[in-house]
Amino acid sequence: NKLRHTPPPPPLSSNLRPLKAGWLKRQQRTLTYHKDDRETTTQGVIQLRFSRVNELPTNSEEPGKFLFQIVPRSSRERERSPYVFMTSSQTDLEEWVRTLRRAIGTPTTGGTLFGKSLGDTVTSERRFGPQLVPILVQKCVEFIREHGLGEEGIFRLPGQDNSVRRFRDAFDAGERPSFPSDTDVHTVASLLKLYLRELPEPVVPWTWRNRSPSFPG
Repeated sequence: NKLRHTPPPPPLSSNLRPLKAGWLKRQQRTLTYHKDDRETTTQGVIQLRFSRVNELPTNSEEPGKFLFQIVPRSSRERERSPYVFMTSSQTDLEEWVRTLRRAIGTPTTGGTLFGKSLGDTVTSERRFGPQLVPILVQKCVEFIREHGLGEEGIFRLPGQDNSVRRFRDAFDAGERPSFPSDTDVHTVASLLKLYLRELPEPVVPWTWRNRSPSFPG
């Protein structure tokens, strides 16, 4: 994706001007900087491991500049300056911040949602109030019960891929988005299926599989 990049040496200030425009390519936890999307020569490398990604406040005197920074891990011997980037819109900014935080493994909640165990998720979400299930599961089930019980092919027909990814990224970045009433119910069902599919173990854990069920009464 195309971004304007400010190299790290200058201190961050309100009159900082982006010095270069180029492309960033991410491979796992590494970012490489290129002049354009066809350029194979790497202009620079940023290691994301142990880095922090911060959204920077907008300057009312300079509208249209949406900035975020990557702060590399510092060591005892060296304090590293941040890399500052500018996107063309607030939407692009939020997408970059979410994507980078997911790559680093440190989103706003302190841990990703997808791929995390049910127990860990419920425990970490208790600060929002007592939860029997993850917030994502609760929101999906409530929406499906309200809008999808009469829908043909629920949990069988696929949802809209772009919308599923957008909701996934939002939840994975620590947000708690609500589904607008006009959201495709198959999209919500696909999001729920994706979450359950990426759990590290089944909803009924392997250790419970051989236990005989007991029923009251």
